Amino acid sequence: MLSVRLDTETERRLEDLARATGRTKSYYAREAILAHLDEMEDRHIAIERLERPGPRVSLEDLESELEALDP
Repeated sequence: MLSVRLDTETERRLEDLARATGRTKSYYAREAILAHLDEMEDRHIAIERLERPGPRVSLEDLESELEALDP
């Protein structure tokens, strides 16, 4: 179970959309979360990796290594 607080304007827009389409507010909240979850996870991983020093591999080097593995 999840509880979300929305500002008045966002709540009104969500209610209007739900009413106009015959769907529930929960449906649209779930769809919005699913649509953006991958992006938010990827952003978190990217920031985490940038903050952690370590060896870097260029795209050119990676492609060369992959080509060498291809029979």
